[in-house]
Amino acid sequence: MGKVNLLDCTLRDGGYVNDWMFGEQNIKGFCSKIARTGIEFLEVGFLKETDFNPDRAIFPTVESYIPFITPKSPNMEYVGMLDMSAPVALDSIPKCDGTSIDGIRVIFKKNKIEEAYEYCKHIQELGYFISVNFVNTDEYTDEEFIHGIKKFNDLNPFAMSIVDTFGAIKRKQFLRMVYIADNNMAEGITLAYHAHNNLQQAFGNAEALVELNLKRDVLVDACVFGMGRGAGNLNLELFAEYMNENYDTDYKIEPMLEIMDEYLADIYRDKFWGYSLPLYISATMKCHPNYAIYLAEKDSLSASDFMEILSSIPEENRAIFSREKAEEIYDRFLCRNYDDSKSVEKLKAAIANKQIMLIAPGHTLKECDDKLQQYYKNKEIIKIAINFCPDDIEVDYVFSNNMKRYRKMQDNCKVPCILTSNLSTDDSDKYIVDYCKYMSDDRDIADNSGIMLLNLLKALGIKNVMLAGFDGYSEYYGKDYYDKTLEYAFSDRAEMRNKRISDELSKLSKDIRIEFITPTYYTL
Repeated sequence: MGKVNLLDCTLRDGGYVNDWMFGEQNIKGFCSKIARTGIEFLEVGFLKETDFNPDRAIFPTVESYIPFITPKSPNMEYVGMLDMSAPVALDSIPKCDGTSIDGIRVIFKKNKIEEAYEYCKHIQELGYFISVNFVNTDEYTDEEFIHGIKKFNDLNPFAMSIVDTFGAIKRKQFLRMVYIADNNMAEGITLAYHAHNNLQQAFGNAEALVELNLKRDVLVDACVFGMGRGAGNLNLELFAEYMNENYDTDYKIEPMLEIMDEYLADIYRDKFWGYSLPLYISATMKCHPNYAIYLAEKDSLSASDFMEILSSIPEENRAIFSREKAEEIYDRFLCRNYDDSKSVEKLKAAIANKQIMLIAPGHTLKECDDKLQQYYKNKEIIKIAINFCPDDIEVDYVFSNNMKRYRKMQDNCKVPCILTSNLSTDDSDKYIVDYCKYMSDDRDIADNSGIMLLNLLKALGIKNVMLAGFDGYSEYYGKDYYDKTLEYAFSDRAEMRNKRISDELSKLSKDIRIEFITPTYYTL
């Protein structure tokens, strides 16, 4: 059996979670602590042309790594990663002299294989060891994969890596790739595996690779705490413990736990990574995880909505994330041309010339309950609840533009519903209004329910509106809502959303007199 090696890629691949902003002292501390674990390789961060920021684990030059890894451990190799979609200029890379990184891992898509070969050849001539990483390996045909392997055999790189870019490779398929690689790689080249965990296959696949007892050396990538975009990566501390228990290795787990506690726990609380339904769906559909993350941030889509939207992305566009494409398919899903003239006329007849009170599910509904009772009891006021159906407040209508919210309350809602056309087009017992007609022009708050309802009321000719429970967003998750089950995960964007929504309210106030009757973060 060849030697099994572990490589930590927390600072590089985990950095997608926090834009690589670990902080200068934390990066240095991480490198120092990981050297005490006994793992064989540390990937310190991307080698990428950018402005140098000592707080960010992206390095514009080979020399810029030096302060973060000095003094180097003699028992661990230090590497950087270079992406062939934006490689640094070859003439900017000095000869390897042992003071900085020892090796460079080169990642590339199928269409960059020729360029990657020439680039790797030059780097190797500079004295760095090379790892060749086939991005999205499961998208290669057998012939393409074998061709790539045999081409790079000529360079005799240190390693070639199977890369599960979307975390969608299951064990049977993975082992087939391993056999193809092992049977076609030149003797002496290490077989590496880089996992993502969208389908929770990372540990099982790594375990299966090790248990094959290949004659060649093996390299397994992992991150402390499983840190990584979306569902994260293979947990270094778990796999190191597995190796200790089954293969008599002596990896030190305690420094990994110190890293989790001192450097990563706060990031995890602020920017969660781990298994989720949207990422599961994106992996099964071979979509870039950023599509799932983009749609999940809307916090309004059901599982079937996710599947419908992602399946509408052309297969040739699924592997590369484009925010413009994501916005296009999201808008196309929501904006289905709908003639809402009948519903609008019925609503206008029902609420024209009435006092209107909109009730959003803010926490201030509880704090100001005594004050609000006078409004609740006034039968002359038309009360419209937004995206919730309160048990203890008698309302006249419920407005919803959010599929997740509506599905939770639809069976218990006993008053007429005003729904946007993305939820239903059956107006037999509901008022259905065109979604796109009333959305905000501001992309970041386009689907904000309060703004959409106010735009509808403006179209109905309503001139005066009272707002209750329109609290706005605070930086503390779980503190904004009347009912915690209604909470949105917008705490990290609270200030931005409050500002954007305030701007929209100010525009609306030119046509509608808006009165807040509970405290709010919004301003007019």
